[in-house]
Amino acid sequence: MVFRSRRFWLPFALAAAFASSPAFAAREVVASPYPYPAGTIVISKSQRKLYLQLGDGEAMRYPVAVGMPGKAWLGWTSVVGKYVEPAWSPPAEVKRDHPSLPNYIPGGSSHNPMGLRAMTLGRSEIAIHGTTISMRKSVGTAASYGCIRMYNEDIVDLFNRVNVGTPVVAVP
Repeated sequence: MVFRSRRFWLPFALAAAFASSPAFAAREVVASPYPYPAGTIVISKSQRKLYLQLGDGEAMRYPVAVGMPGKAWLGWTSVVGKYVEPAWSPPAEVKRDHPSLPNYIPGGSSHNPMGLRAMTLGRSEIAIHGTTISMRKSVGTAASYGCIRMYNEDIVDLFNRVNVGTPVVAVP
């Protein structure tokens, strides 16, 4: 498999290394459209963006995948856990819809939908997490079962900026 750069072709492994560098990250500092205090994570369902409020009217904005119709959630919660290369077991609803999925995917596996980092939220089986290379195209869409899916390079950045207890609000 190869990755086509604008100027030349790269082997897949090399392309993955470049894609994880901060220069390729999709995040950016913007004027915050929300009045929440610094340190709050704001998830905009309609924009399919996550904002980390920085204070002084600024926020770090990241593109995300949000819950598909009927799976998205709104309201307040908080980060209750942080995990590096988390293992994943599909929730019953996901397993029912995709019975061929294994019951367990170890952390670090290229097939693990949690990606490089995950932050669990105080909602049943919901997390802000990375993604697999094959699912990167879902970022910017309504594609998940309620989780907030980010590019791996962006979840690593967000993970390093927040702590357990960080407030999270999902808005329309």
